[in-house]
Amino acid sequence: MSSYTEEFESKQKPADYYAKLYEELERINEKFNAFNVLVKATGNGMPFSVKDNICVRGIETTASSKILKGYIPPFNATVVDRIIRTGRFSLIGKTNMDEFGFGSFGINCDKPAKNPLDEGRVPGGSSSGAAVATALLKYHVAIAESTGGSISAPAAFCGVVGFTPTYSVLSRYGLIDYANSLDKIGFMARSADDIKIMLDITKGLDKRDSTSSSKPIHRVKHNNLIIIKELMDKVEDGIKSEFYKFTDKLKGLGYNIKTVDFRDIELSIPSYYLIAMSEASTNLAKFTGFKYGFKVEDFSKNYNDFFTEARDKFGEEAKRRIILGTFIRSASVRDKYYLKSLSIRRWMIDKLSMLLKDAFIISPTMPILPPKIEDANRMTPVQNYASDILTIPANLGGFPHISIPFSYSGELPLSAQVIGSHFNDYGVISFASDWEKNFKYKFKYNLGDL
Repeated sequence: MSSYTEEFESKQKPADYYAKLYEELERINEKFNAFNVLVKATGNGMPFSVKDNICVRGIETTASSKILKGYIPPFNATVVDRIIRTGRFSLIGKTNMDEFGFGSFGINCDKPAKNPLDEGRVPGGSSSGAAVATALLKYHVAIAESTGGSISAPAAFCGVVGFTPTYSVLSRYGLIDYANSLDKIGFMARSADDIKIMLDITKGLDKRDSTSSSKPIHRVKHNNLIIIKELMDKVEDGIKSEFYKFTDKLKGLGYNIKTVDFRDIELSIPSYYLIAMSEASTNLAKFTGFKYGFKVEDFSKNYNDFFTEARDKFGEEAKRRIILGTFIRSASVRDKYYLKSLSIRRWMIDKLSMLLKDAFIISPTMPILPPKIEDANRMTPVQNYASDILTIPANLGGFPHISIPFSYSGELPLSAQVIGSHFNDYGVISFASDWEKNFKYKFKYNLGDL
């Protein structure tokens, strides 16, 4: 499959193309809630969208939270600047998401997005709107963001390609933080070649972000693929059987596939959530009703009432993570939970790095099909967190990974996740591109030629 960006640039478009696109987006947004803000595109570039926790100058950016309602950034995030400066892309909107990125299903916000392949099901989260928009539009690329699977999960549930780079490859300047040591800006598109174009444009050192890296990324192809048994044990039987059909096709392309034991990989979930909640509680402390978004107008209130009014704007999941994160960092349990989690992360990185020396790790992207919205709403927080078992190890370790759709279960898409070693970002993208060129995946939802 070739790049949709290059195909779009080669097409002769009618003069009113963007006006028609905007009208169509307004119509479908009422149905699917993909966008928090729609923008009338300027220029004549490939349409692109930005997740609503990434700043765009002059456009409301709320991270789908009431506490940031009305916040208008005076600057662009670095990745946004680098894309706009090429002149090849036109912004069409800010996409919906779980509040501050807290969620796997896209339902932790006022107006949850809906899966375009089945409106009664979740689209995945937290980059829900980015996946929905990419599934709806033939010509579109999305800037998204992942902390523990927020790109891979919705990409899988909506049947599009989702790429999360090595931590530090893309600047986080202009991102509204969830967890600083875990957050990674990435992309969704309909082909791996479009992902490569976006990475080429946006990679590289940014002096405004102390976590960004000048280390070059490379393209190492491996013929060895590793399946981790303990991860496959968590996958529903129907998905598992289809996944093994997929790996049989990979064997036909010359790949060697080996299953290994990694019993302690399940430690990645508690380690991830303890670290993420600790960092989230710190990052959300700055939202007090003074500087950003929602403002408390009555300055005659006493201290507790003033800040209670402001911070009551947080949703239920945000409050849960603030409370738990504050507890985890408290002096009485910090060593027992937070520091232990950091040690587990370091150990997990070392173990996974060994496996990835001469191989990719491969698995289904999600252990379940997208649940119905009412079923997702009934899940306990622990059940929600457990659904991330396949996406968290790569995110916890900051490894590059890509989710690629390979088939359908009825009308619902099935996707595989491929993980590479640190800075082998082009390697995992190349794997996905090779798969696409050998086995065509048909998108089931298209808005005509938009």
